[in-house]
Amino acid sequence: MKRFVIASLALSLAVPAFAQSAAEKSGVNSLIGVPPKTEDFVKEAAASDMFEIASSKLAAERGDDATKAFAQQMLTDHQKTSEELKALVSGGKVKATLPRAMTSDQQSMLDKLNGLQGADFNKQYHSDQESAHEDAVDLFKRYGDEGDNPELKAWAANTRPALEHHLQMAKELNK
Repeated sequence: MKRFVIASLALSLAVPAFAQSAAEKSGVNSLIGVPPKTEDFVKEAAASDMFEIASSKLAAERGDDATKAFAQQMLTDHQKTSEELKALVSGGKVKATLPRAMTSDQQSMLDKLNGLQGADFNKQYHSDQESAHEDAVDLFKRYGDEGDNPELKAWAANTRPALEHHLQMAKELNK
């Protein structure tokens, strides 16, 4: 019985931490405006940059002129934010682990893009960019407004205007 009580107590203490991450991953936190935990923010921001960079490299090769110009801007800006985030983590200002790969959903989107050419490629890339930047703006807004790490919170707030600009550019391309 004593083991059961200890196991139950351990599980009850672990569930809220898991639930927060699960809520962030599922989008529940976004719907109710709850800021992500620092670890979740770092993982999502880094994975988003990985997707932006990989998909924009494809677009720089395969896209029409407008798509190539947008993709080049995404490459420049997201490589910069990726390096800034890495510096915050490696410099010890942010206690978090950087992911080694994008999410499975992002990888699926990239795989789909890889199979497309011409107008189909452009249309899908534009749609993916609008969706990815909507998510990024929301993530950076919530953390920049209420995140718990002051250095990361300031970085998120300072980075958000560029992401909002990217979103507007993506919407224009996606018309």
